[in-house]
Amino acid sequence: MQRSNSGDVRYDDPWYDALASGWGESSEPAVASEPARRSDGADVYLQVQRSAAFQEVRSRYRRFVVPAVVSFLAWYVAYVVTATTAPQLMARPVMGAVNLGMLAGLGQFLSTFLLTWAYVRHARLRRDRAALELRWDAQELARRRGGAA
Repeated sequence: MQRSNSGDVRYDDPWYDALASGWGESSEPAVASEPARRSDGADVYLQVQRSAAFQEVRSRYRRFVVPAVVSFLAWYVAYVVTATTAPQLMARPVMGAVNLGMLAGLGQFLSTFLLTWAYVRHARLRRDRAALELRWDAQELARRRGGAA
């Protein structure tokens, strides 16, 4: 794997515009080499899927998403159940015309925004770099085997 420390785009960078550079295009008929490419590509992706790095990325994803989904659904169901079974509690005034139900409803929106922010932050800090490295590795493996990824 080749990397650039300056952060500039290089020709061997998988994010480089492949169609503009002609990378991945073949002058030979695609029909003759199609079955071989499919098996090579599948082998590459199976190899990447079985790698420890891929399992770590999936593990990081699950460690964040499963507790977040469970807690958010519990919060949402608690709000709906409380609103339907205890309307007196939700109608309790807090300040002026604002009652507890309105604050809980606004809390649903606020928690959605916070969860979205936390997900994006987690992905950027914990998964995106590793996922890009996996994609890079898959591109390099596919290129070495002569297949297009």
